[in-house]
Amino acid sequence: MLERMRANPETSYLGLMLALTFSTGVIDAVGYLGLDRVFTGNMTGNVVVLGMGLAGADNLPVLGPAVALAAFMTGAAIGGRVLRGSRDGWTGKHTALFGGVAGVLLAGAITVLLVTVTERSLLAYSVTASMGLAMGCQAATARHIAVKDVTTVVVTSTITSLASDSAFGKGGGQPWARRAGAVVLIMAGAGTGALLLKAHLGGGLLLSAVITMVVLALGHTTRPGRGPRVPYDGVLSQG
Repeated sequence: MLERMRANPETSYLGLMLALTFSTGVIDAVGYLGLDRVFTGNMTGNVVVLGMGLAGADNLPVLGPAVALAAFMTGAAIGGRVLRGSRDGWTGKHTALFGGVAGVLLAGAITVLLVTVTERSLLAYSVTASMGLAMGCQAATARHIAVKDVTTVVVTSTITSLASDSAFGKGGGQPWARRAGAVVLIMAGAGTGALLLKAHLGGGLLLSAVITMVVLALGHTTRPGRGPRVPYDGVLSQG
């Protein structure tokens, strides 16, 4: 399997980024259901919640979404800074960044497994910040790998492309499998996160940490040798 992944890194990257998309669904379920309606991966949803909270709607939180937004941007900035000037494809820097993401998620899982987290407490905001930081760094790192239609943290643009390029839209064919896969996987991740939350808040964090560690191990082990790489089917679409 590893040799096949080395021989076809583009397909390998697609599978790894889809795995992280599932992981993001888990993380967002943990944040929204377990940390007072906060999205730490999907910043579109988080900004909407923040806006409604600022308007005083339905006692929605303000501090939690604000913390998640600031932490996400910080994580994304760190990822962009580390990858500045890096070649396309998987490099040692990508491995290090995904390692940092896994480490932060694992630390969060251990923390909430050992200490009871209550809504709108200092610990809850700390966990929210760590999750947002990790997801921002993941998004920036995945963006640099540039698998089209798979951002790992949002599927709005993917759903738009899926519908727009369908037979009922402009037609002409499309990579529907990857697009539909991203949508299904983030939904499946959210469902898995919700189920794990019934057992413990740390369950989803632990699962996401394990998924990220597996992804970075496979990505690092099967990365091609140094040198230029043909870009994979265009640049990453944002949503």
